Amino acid sequence: MSDLTIVYEKLLNFDTTYLPIILLLIPISWLILYLRWNLLLKHNDIKIPTKKNMEIYFSGFALSITPGKIGELLKSQFLKTKFDVPRKITAPLIIVEKIYHLIGLVIISILGVYYLDISSYIIIGATIFLVVGLVLLFSKKLFNKFLNLINKIKFISKWTDSLSESYDVVTTSLKGKTFVFATMYSVLFWLIESIIVFFILKSFEINAFDFFRITSTYIASIILGVLSFLPEGIGVVEGSLLGMFNIIGIETSLTFTVVVLIRVFTLWSSVVVGLISLKLCGVLSLNK
Repeated sequence: MSDLTIVYEKLLNFDTTYLPIILLLIPISWLILYLRWNLLLKHNDIKIPTKKNMEIYFSGFALSITPGKIGELLKSQFLKTKFDVPRKITAPLIIVEKIYHLIGLVIISILGVYYLDISSYIIIGATIFLVVGLVLLFSKKLFNKFLNLINKIKFISKWTDSLSESYDVVTTSLKGKTFVFATMYSVLFWLIESIIVFFILKSFEINAFDFFRITSTYIASIILGVLSFLPEGIGVVEGSLLGMFNIIGIETSLTFTVVVLIRVFTLWSSVVVGLISLKLCGVLSLNK
């Protein structure tokens, strides 16, 4: 899509002035996700030593590149093997995490209604998807029908018994103070990621667009990636970012370079941390 020589030349123009800020914000965003996870564990009276809890949680970053992030369910097995925490509690919490992720995206994407016309359609689609998901979760009958449907998938079938036994864990984790604070963490995470994207653009002296317009563009592309159910929206996020950045007036060769860096900082850096955490967790038997 773009001449690699031109992309390399654009990379040489990257202003490292903002790099320390970007590198500081990245681990802060991970910490916010961990705090949300820890909140959900505490709500369900699960106490794990902080160091091990962080290792297990961050190991999920490496597994996030599986379709629909279903590989993250292995975190549930890690907690079962290491601390004998029932999968019927931790497996649904991983699903609850994804719901909060989407809730945060929908809230932030409201910014896009004013700044980018296409965002309104994306917001409507994401909101419908979210509402359907919540209705599904809060209706035990529909929830069980959904489990019977996905039980046909071989990899997921071993987890469905745990999920069917943990309906209350899902619904109570989406209520009250837990809902308020988990939603706040989700919104804060996406805001920080948007700030990272903003500073990446600033590093290439792209100053014609304000923070809110950049945020609406980035979040809209992430929503499309989520709705695609592809691993981390790979391909969809990049393609939509390229198109949207071109719409707002950034030249193609520069856009391609910017998108590559955005994904390196917001996605692939976390995958590397996840692989390191997997190593720290050790090789665990999934048959226990």
